[in-house]
Amino acid sequence: MRGFLYMRDFRRIKPRTLALALGLLLAAGWRGFEACAGEGGQAGAAAPAPPADVVNYTYTVVNTFPHDPRAFTQGLLFLDGKLLESTGLTNQSSLREADLATGKVLRRIPVPGQFAEGLALLDGKLYQLTWRGGKAFVYDLKTFDKEKEFSYAGEGWGLTTDGHWLIMSDGTSVLRFFDPATFHMDHSINVTRRGDPQPNLNELEYVKGEIFANIWNTDWVARIDPLTGKIVGMIDFSNLLPLADRDPEHTDVLNGIAYDPAGDRLFVTGKNWPKVFEVRLKKK
Repeated sequence: MRGFLYMRDFRRIKPRTLALALGLLLAAGWRGFEACAGEGGQAGAAAPAPPADVVNYTYTVVNTFPHDPRAFTQGLLFLDGKLLESTGLTNQSSLREADLATGKVLRRIPVPGQFAEGLALLDGKLYQLTWRGGKAFVYDLKTFDKEKEFSYAGEGWGLTTDGHWLIMSDGTSVLRFFDPATFHMDHSINVTRRGDPQPNLNELEYVKGEIFANIWNTDWVARIDPLTGKIVGMIDFSNLLPLADRDPEHTDVLNGIAYDPAGDRLFVTGKNWPKVFEVRLKKK
């Protein structure tokens, strides 16, 4: 749901109903004015509601699973005990399916000539972005056959869905909401942290009514209100991958968030990481 009415919605309202609604709104506004008025009928300034603070979280590792260290993870999904993954780098990009428990890659198709990015699953279709190629590819979930492609302006980074829209990041503070049938942008939100824009939004995952967004090149994941764009929480994943598991030449940054709604499980990994972690969040 969009959370507000468009002008076309007002045209469907009967005049009598609209008049009654406007009358109630005016009456409520007058009562609010009277409540704020001080001596002599002067309206006093109402104290603004204090802004909701950003809650900081840390994590506990619940389980650890193997992951292909050659996978430059860009997008990550959980489905029926498996991980669906989009991996990047030019001439190395792929769409793949791996067994969560063993890390074994069960299916893999290349994405030739592109630097693949975010991945989302909606209505049996997989949607995969490209970084600067301006292309979104649509695959059949069961066969991995590419069915169509869309064009879009700007860069593509992370991708997720709320079950209705496809939600895309592009490395800025803006999240764009696309119609999955046409890939036309419907609206966008500016993501802010205590009033300031939050840039470098990357990999996305929709988790229980919030958008989780990895902040590129950091160990932080933001929890975003999809209606207002306000960051309501920040998760610190520092030291998630132990030093002993890091390869100085290949191990890259945190990137890859997947959620299992049936089991209420959250999975996190990174680019060229040898492990995927099931984590439980806790307030700092």
